Amino acid sequence: QVPLKPGRSLMDWIRLTKSGKDLTGLKGRLVEVTEDELAKHNKKEDCWICIRGFVYNVTPYMEYHPGGEDELMKAAGTDGTDLFDQVHRWVNYESMLKECLVGRMAVKSIAAPKGEVFMKEKISIMLYSKKVYIFFLLYFLFYSYDWFQTDSLITIVIYTKQKNMNAELVIVDCQEKRLRGEIIVDDHSYLVECETFSLLVNIAEKVGKVEITLKKKDNINWKALGRPLESHNTFIKHTDRGLFYRKCKLVSKMEVTHDTKLFCLMLPKSTRLRVPTGQHVYLKQIIAGTEVVKPYTPVLPFLPLDFKEPSHHDGEHIYLMIKIYSCGLFTQALDHLQIGDYISVSSPEGNFKKSQVQTSEDLFLLAAGTGFTPMVKLLNFALTEVSCLRTVKLIFFNKTEDDILWRNQLEQLALKDERFEVQFILSQPTKHWVGKQGKISPSLLSEFVKRSRKDSKMLICICGPTAFTEQGVQ
Repeated sequence: QVPLKPGRSLMDWIRLTKSGKDLTGLKGRLVEVTEDELAKHNKKEDCWICIRGFVYNVTPYMEYHPGGEDELMKAAGTDGTDLFDQVHRWVNYESMLKECLVGRMAVKSIAAPKGEVFMKEKISIMLYSKKVYIFFLLYFLFYSYDWFQTDSLITIVIYTKQKNMNAELVIVDCQEKRLRGEIIVDDHSYLVECETFSLLVNIAEKVGKVEITLKKKDNINWKALGRPLESHNTFIKHTDRGLFYRKCKLVSKMEVTHDTKLFCLMLPKSTRLRVPTGQHVYLKQIIAGTEVVKPYTPVLPFLPLDFKEPSHHDGEHIYLMIKIYSCGLFTQALDHLQIGDYISVSSPEGNFKKSQVQTSEDLFLLAAGTGFTPMVKLLNFALTEVSCLRTVKLIFFNKTEDDILWRNQLEQLALKDERFEVQFILSQPTKHWVGKQGKISPSLLSEFVKRSRKDSKMLICICGPTAFTEQGVQ
């Protein structure tokens, strides 16, 4: 993110879109845009971008974009779908940019020269056959499902053919007569999705098999599992399946520091979801009529001090540690939620792999402020389940002592487990501070980031504000 000029906040942008001002320059008309026409609009003062077949005039949005003008200009006059998906696929651009819609991209027609029709058909058939073959290969190798019933229960069995099946790879939602089961494997998902009736969902994980049990509303014989929905029995890439949200209830809100709170959200009764270590969810709220989405990394309710047994998330609650900004539109709205209010929470996203930790001997965690949140589950996983780790060190950067999250818990953990060490570094300490001070730098890191032995395998994880992360990576 980049600093925005005064008067260029998200709320200011929402006000502008509702002002009635012509933001497209076309006086309300929608046009069909060719590739040649799109390419002409490639300057800051005249910038059109195509996302998923729709063209937007993003010139008015330039100064409001949290990522800065340069990021938008990377897609100026072109199809920016891939770039958009890489950076923030979760953003609801249709809502944010609806007043900037220029129109659709024109469908490109290609006339085939005479004598080449047969060849064109042959190539199309070959390409189609290859796609079908790959799809059925993936489908056959990985997933299939069946269902059985008794007088009172329906059991859906998904055969995954995976030995390492666990609860973090299974997401089940059953709400508003809609059952959605998702099994995750790398960057793909297998979906079972249909319109049905049930009251209770239970998941049993076995080697290579997932069982989802539904309780019947009435003791009658079902002739079908339900009406299949669009994504039913499909094996698709995560980038193609979109984000799925469910409404979660706020059940508690506790102060962690003077400006940070721990929110506990309860998942719906018939939802089973565990957020994997290193992954995040998105919260979605309607603010001033505009859909606003922000990512947050779930934490544990507290930092466990006994690492004899894995401390798994219960699958019914999500805990989020969130800093409330005085001028933050989204976090202020979050802070104003009352106990019992609802907020939409997405399925997990992220590409962090536990295997990166499982083969390491020295683990270093560099965190600044709420960049500490992804480190919570990572700490718990590393100290509980990675036997080859010799040292785990958290180097935690903050402005003042009052900003340090879970300081007492971290200090207790350092006393309890000899593998773990924490180092607090402040950039704006009081004169009474006796610890380290400064900002992230080569000299500070060289002092703390050291191997336990000459050839040990080291992993460094970093999270914090963009400037901190970039400096740390350098």
